[in-house]
Amino acid sequence: MANNADNKSECTAEIEAKNENDENEEPEKILIIDPDSEELDFNHSRLTKLENLEPLTKIRKLCFTWNLIKKIENLDTLTTLVELELRDNQIVTIENLDALVNLELLDLSFNRIKKIEGLENLLNLQKLYLSSNKIQYIENISHLKNLITLELGDNKIRQIINLEGLENVTNLFLGKNKITKIENIGCLQNLQLLSLQSNRITKIENLEELRNLDQLYLSENGLTCIEGLSNCPKLTTLDLANNKIKKIENIDHLENLEEIWMNNNEIEEWTTIENLAVNKKLQTVYLEHNPVAKDPSYRRKIKLILPWLVQLDATLCR
Repeated sequence: MANNADNKSECTAEIEAKNENDENEEPEKILIIDPDSEELDFNHSRLTKLENLEPLTKIRKLCFTWNLIKKIENLDTLTTLVELELRDNQIVTIENLDALVNLELLDLSFNRIKKIEGLENLLNLQKLYLSSNKIQYIENISHLKNLITLELGDNKIRQIINLEGLENVTNLFLGKNKITKIENIGCLQNLQLLSLQSNRITKIENLEELRNLDQLYLSENGLTCIEGLSNCPKLTTLDLANNKIKKIENIDHLENLEEIWMNNNEIEEWTTIENLAVNKKLQTVYLEHNPVAKDPSYRRKIKLILPWLVQLDATLCR
């Protein structure tokens, strides 16, 4: 049984789940009780197929997360749909979405998709989630002029390419891929959040055009120094944890910096910590698991250098 949340229009949907191990079981069915429903949630219903949705003439949001769906189909009549969530299924191909011209959010994370395709008619799409699939190339999205959020983390992407035309993107997630270089992102001049954790990047570069960048996440890469941030004056969050950095440098111009995460690096000189003293808006600093953190007076020394600090590592400062 799937029910709407309390603040949604009242409706119920009855689902008869199929036991895949018993051939005598009836196939699962989606039974629409209220055709005027605007939102329906079939989360964790063991559905294997999208069907019987034709009565939904007013539907705006559909959620089919955590099911056994293998194919996107039978959605042609749902032209009013604004949000479609199909994460945690067994979908291999992005297809049969042409009729969903009003769609603003599409979530296909945690599936088995190998290629970005089938989005030609989704010109109103604002949020596209494709994390945890098997995608190798960024492609076929340059026409999505209204896209704001693009999530492609945890795939098999090796190169940042084909982002031209996405001038309105403010949030780009590319963590946990196989990317070796920051490149081809100068066209994203409205970008505010760039996430590239857990890749193979060895240098901070090619950020000159990203003057609106507010958050930069580069943890778990192969960085050895802090550089390439001279044109990012609006940066408030800088994540450089789990790299091989030995010095804190080239950030004195980041007057808006509030959080810097540099735990699990190779910082051993206290003189380099003192370089943070010019960043008067700093509230949170992570430096644990660096050689300096072995000093018995580690916390006391940090507080003397940064008396305005609110949090050091995972502990609030008194």
